[in-house]
Amino acid sequence: MSLRLPWETVRGIIDLRATPILEGTMAYSTLLYDKIDRIAKITLNRPKYRNAQSTALLKELDRAFAAAADDPDVRVVILAGAGDHFSSGHDLGTPDERADKSSYLNTRGHANRHWKSWEVFLDNTLRWRDLPKATIAQVQGYCIFGGYMFASAMDLIVAADDAMFLPSLTQYFSAPWDIGARKAKEVLFQSRFIDAREAERLGLVNQVVARADLESATMALAAKIAESDEYQLRMVKFAVNQAQDAMGFRTSVRNAHSHHFLARMPAYIKWDQGEDTKLRRLPGVEQAIKKLADNK
Repeated sequence: MSLRLPWETVRGIIDLRATPILEGTMAYSTLLYDKIDRIAKITLNRPKYRNAQSTALLKELDRAFAAAADDPDVRVVILAGAGDHFSSGHDLGTPDERADKSSYLNTRGHANRHWKSWEVFLDNTLRWRDLPKATIAQVQGYCIFGGYMFASAMDLIVAADDAMFLPSLTQYFSAPWDIGARKAKEVLFQSRFIDAREAERLGLVNQVVARADLESATMALAAKIAESDEYQLRMVKFAVNQAQDAMGFRTSVRNAHSHHFLARMPAYIKWDQGEDTKLRRLPGVEQAIKKLADNK
């Protein structure tokens, strides 16, 4: 499996100088990077596709997090999504993802796909969870599967009152740790959304605010945190994360990647053999959306 590297090493591998600074905003094709005082804000910027997570986006997001980690002035990082939804999850076939020959979608062979999945979904997300800065997810609308992975890997979550969270057995499987084992089973067995208020009651979300106030409320929280001593922030975060790891978090999440991959094998086999021209999303999404429609 790929080796997890400390952030001090990341900057030696990723040439951050290759990304020009343009009037305080880094140039990316799938996201926006802004720096406001001691706060870095990373915005997923594929609203046309509900911020579906293409391979290009995952690579750029890792680079953006590395830039924030490497910046001594940054104390807090906000992860947001442009448009109506935080993220609809993994990219299963947008034109951009299909055209990218190095994309996860275009990876063939079980061994190659497993390695790629481990690298771009599991290792990436664990690395972002351990970013040596405080992180906040700013969530509105759909936060599905891969989107849930992004949000759950952040230290805190501020949610709009229209936020809808849908966990599943994904590559980074944190739901039992986020909401407890019994509640995770209840939600996952039914493939149902967790709305913002329930998410707050379960401890998944720290704050729920009106949609119109989401950006200002998240920025206000980030500003308060940014007043804290940088070294103290880092040590508190490491202590909490390591307490989770001592209870088995990291081992559990890494082991669950294999459970996810095994569950997806039938679809991958059909895809590799050309029996299906589209890589289908997990059936839980349709089930959850149908439940929403039936309850309206």
